[in-house]
Amino acid sequence: MSFTFQEKQFNIVRYPETSNKSLRAWNAGDEYVLSRLEEMGYAGKSIVIINDRFGFLSTILHEANPYVVVEWKSQERAIQQNLKAHDFECVEDRSLSPLQELPEAVDIATIQIPKTLDLFKLYLQQASKSLKEDGVVLCSFMTKYFSPQMLSIAEEYFEEVDQSLARKKSRILTLKGKKKREEESFVEEIPFSFSEGNEENLKQYPGVFSSGSIDYATQFLIEHLSLSGEDQKVLDLASGNGVIARAAQIQKPEAEIHLVDDSRLAIESSKLNLNPENVHFHWDDTLDGLEKDSFDLVLSNPPFHFGHETNIEVSIQLFKQVSEILKPGGKFICVANQHLNYKTHLNEIFDKGEVLANNKKYILYKVTA
Repeated sequence: MSFTFQEKQFNIVRYPETSNKSLRAWNAGDEYVLSRLEEMGYAGKSIVIINDRFGFLSTILHEANPYVVVEWKSQERAIQQNLKAHDFECVEDRSLSPLQELPEAVDIATIQIPKTLDLFKLYLQQASKSLKEDGVVLCSFMTKYFSPQMLSIAEEYFEEVDQSLARKKSRILTLKGKKKREEESFVEEIPFSFSEGNEENLKQYPGVFSSGSIDYATQFLIEHLSLSGEDQKVLDLASGNGVIARAAQIQKPEAEIHLVDDSRLAIESSKLNLNPENVHFHWDDTLDGLEKDSFDLVLSNPPFHFGHETNIEVSIQLFKQVSEILKPGGKFICVANQHLNYKTHLNEIFDKGEVLANNKKYILYKVTA
C-alpha cells in the first residue's frame, strides 16, 4: 500500500505477508506521529524509532538517519525489505536491541505503545536514558487499546505527559522533562515445578510470553513430555523463555538442544534459564538456518497472536518448515487451544498424526515425518 509524505510516495509492505489484504503495514498512529514531527521540525534532529513493526517510520524517515530499536527478527526483515524496495541503505550500526543503550543522546524518540505494557516500560527506560534534557518522546496508540496504565507508566519517567486529541481513532502521548531514576532491572522471576520434581525460578524480560506465570498450554505440553532414547537432537520452536527446552534438558541432559524464537528478548531470556552446554540459541522467524533432515524431535507451543491480531498463518508456515528439518520418522509435538484448527493443516503436511492428550481447553498433537 502506498503513502505520500512531503510529496514523496512510499510503498510499505508487511513482512511476513498475510492473506488478509486489508491489513496495512502501518496505522493511523504512525501517520499522526509523522504529522507531529513535521509540526515540530525534525530536520537536523537525532531520532530513535522504537517498536516500528513493519518499518513504516524507519523507511519514511530514512534521510534523518534514525536509530531503530528492533525486538523481532521479522521486524528487522520487514524494515530491511522496505528500505531495499526504496533503494535506501540498511545501516547496521543504527539498529539496536531493546536492552542496548543508545550510543549518543537523541532529541526525539517515537514509540508505538506495545500490547504488553511492561515492554512499554522497558522502552521508556531505554528512551529516557538516551534522551537529551530538552528531548521529547512521542508515544502513539489506537484509542481502542487505551489503558490508564499507559499514563501512569509514562508519569514514572517524565514530568510532563500530555495526551492529544483523537485523530483517525489514534492518539499521541507527548512526554517531556525526563525524571532522574535509578537503574532498574526488568528481569522477572517465575517459579516453576518440572515433572521430575525440579523447582526452578525461570527468568524473563518484558514482552516475553507469558508474564507472571508459565501459561497453561505450555504446562500441559510439559506434563505429557517424555523423551525417548532416540531423541538426541531437539528443537524448541517459538521457545519463549525456554521452559520447554529446559524440561527436555532435564529429562535428557546429553541431548543437543536448539531454541528458535522471533523475539530477541525471548532468546535473551532463555539464555538465563538453560545450561548452555550443547545448547544453541537462534534469534529467527524461520527455520531456514537449521540443517535439513536432522532433528529427532520438535516441540512447540506455537504463536497465534501477532501483536493485537489473531493469526495462525505464521504457525502454519512454521509447520511446513518443521517437516523439512525433521529426520525421516522424526516427531513434532505441539500444543494448541481447542478452537484453533491445527489438525487440518498438520494432516496436510505430515503423513501420520495422533492426539496425545486433550482437555476442555487444550489439545496436544503428535505428528511424524
